[in-house]
Amino acid sequence: MGEFCTHAADAPPLPGAYVLAVELAAPLAVTLPNRPAASLGPGHYLYCGSARGPGGLRARLSRHMRRGKTIRWHIDRLTETGAVLGAWFFPGGDECELVATLSSLPVPIAGFGSTDCARCRSHLLQWPGGATSAIDTLTLHFAYSLWIKNQDGLRPVRDGKLLRRLP
Repeated sequence: MGEFCTHAADAPPLPGAYVLAVELAAPLAVTLPNRPAASLGPGHYLYCGSARGPGGLRARLSRHMRRGKTIRWHIDRLTETGAVLGAWFFPGGDECELVATLSSLPVPIAGFGSTDCARCRSHLLQWPGGATSAIDTLTLHFAYSLWIKNQDGLRPVRDGKLLRRLP
């Protein structure tokens, strides 16, 4: 089962996978090793990752949600520039399975977060307008978390309860 959190402390210290939701307010130039320069436009993005080391999901999400870190992974460029809206976490989950589940979403930069992955074209997906269809896909697949869109904007919801209003 997946669960959504806006604070890393709410994630378990277990190994697993996650989908990180990030919002960029302005364009971001991204250069990956051995690839042409690319740009990410303002908008919402979903990054699928794994946490297998010490502290598991809690430690990895804590790093992603923290500012002022050393740029180590591709996703660090987004999390340092944009706003991390939260993450769905899946103890024991597989990041490539999450990418496959969200495969209807566009790939903004090939190879982003997946240079060591033979299965996935990218681990970063564009989330056009915070499209609910991608989250409906996650909801159907994992039968738990979803995002809904209403006149006030995107809101993370779990079991019908508002967790936090997003800008």
